[in-house]
Amino acid sequence: MLLSAIVFLPLIGAAVVAMLPASRANGARWLAALVAAADLVLATVLVVRFDVGAGFQFVEMAEWVGQVGIGYHLGADGISVSMVFLSALLTFLAIVASWRIEKRPGAFFALLLLLEVGMNGVFLALDFVLFYVFWELVLVPMYFLIGTWGGPRREYAALKFFLYTLFGSVFMLVGIVALYLHPAGGTFDLLVLAEAGLPASFQWWVFAAFFLGFAVKVPVFPLHTWLPDAHVEAPTAASVLLAGVLLKMGTYGFIRIAMPILPDAFAAWQPALAALAAISIVYGAALAFAQTDLKKLVAYSSVSHMGFAMLGIAAGTAEGIAGSVAVMFSHGVVTGMLFLLVGMVYERTHTRMIADVSGLSARVPVAAGLLAFASFASLGLPGLSGFVGEFLSLLGAWGSTMWPGWVVIAAVGVLLAAAYMLWMVQRVVLGVPSTAVEGIDDLSGRELFALVPLAVLTLVVGVWWDSLLRFVDPAARALAAVVGGG
Repeated sequence: MLLSAIVFLPLIGAAVVAMLPASRANGARWLAALVAAADLVLATVLVVRFDVGAGFQFVEMAEWVGQVGIGYHLGADGISVSMVFLSALLTFLAIVASWRIEKRPGAFFALLLLLEVGMNGVFLALDFVLFYVFWELVLVPMYFLIGTWGGPRREYAALKFFLYTLFGSVFMLVGIVALYLHPAGGTFDLLVLAEAGLPASFQWWVFAAFFLGFAVKVPVFPLHTWLPDAHVEAPTAASVLLAGVLLKMGTYGFIRIAMPILPDAFAAWQPALAALAAISIVYGAALAFAQTDLKKLVAYSSVSHMGFAMLGIAAGTAEGIAGSVAVMFSHGVVTGMLFLLVGMVYERTHTRMIADVSGLSARVPVAAGLLAFASFASLGLPGLSGFVGEFLSLLGAWGSTMWPGWVVIAAVGVLLAAAYMLWMVQRVVLGVPSTAVEGIDDLSGRELFALVPLAVLTLVVGVWWDSLLRFVDPAARALAAVVGGG
């Protein structure tokens, strides 16, 4: 029952927090933090007890809607474990970082916990209907988090996020129904469908349906336009979870569903996936270079970094798939840290304009140092976690059947990332102190509590690659064998 506890403990917490009266705002904060901390402990237990290389573990199965074969089916492999731990960690730290929320804190923290239910469920579900329920569940709390606690254009950003992702989900639902109705399918069980041997012609258009559902969430160029608006208007905690976890649901969908169930279609779509990945990398980096708003810069950098995750998936090799998961994990940690820092700077200066927050190192050296550290990790500096996934994705792509030119174009994205991140560090961290940063306070103990674990994890994974890859590698090799990547 460990997986069920990880998924549904936050649901119980969300219900209780939501029912607390407005006069118990402090109690809502502490209860939400305790529930998220308990879920993080359970996720840590899952990591510790996981038997590396043994396939799906802690499997839970029960009949749900027996008339049509829908089951309650949960299970975890090495990829799931890494994503669940990331989800639990970022949710807990997002709650800690949002301690000073004054506008309806009970509803705010309840929505964060409800969001965690959907995120954890997506990474653990092994039944298509269950997967889809959790997939759609995350839309509701994120819509209200952006629409209620967001910036001046919050309603527009929330509606755009909801409609874009719902658009993709509708096509995914068509694909799910098609798999169930096909004579070779007839089930919603992901593991059974992976062994079904579906006809290649049928696989192609089903893959197209799933591609739209997953690509919007990643997001892949040109389906990315909802992301900058959502990030800029979202409150800090929502930005952390949106970039840190929700985007990974898209790439996870390709790895868990599209590749093992539709391997022939994956081979046919491989050139298009590689092209879109390379374009996303360079396009996202180029747009990040043009930004004057710190939050927009980090948002567009996410488009570029998730392009590397897609490049590893498109490679179809063990190195590429492992690199993709490493990018997903590192991007969640590093970009979560960047969004937290941008939010903390905004709280003090009430601006996110790069020109207005220059010279942080002279006034708030701890915040400036952590911002520089996160920026170096984001640009892929060796020794930090960002390098691991990008290196493996490029290595796996070069050793695959894709056109080598896409790998070269993707490598240009690495140079662009170094350029725009160093440009930002030079102006924000090392520039002449601006009027807005005069007299502001450095990070508090609570803020450091939210940031230091992410910084430590960035360093540990960057130095000790096996801390992450030993969980991911067996699943990556098995998946590469299915799609013909070795």
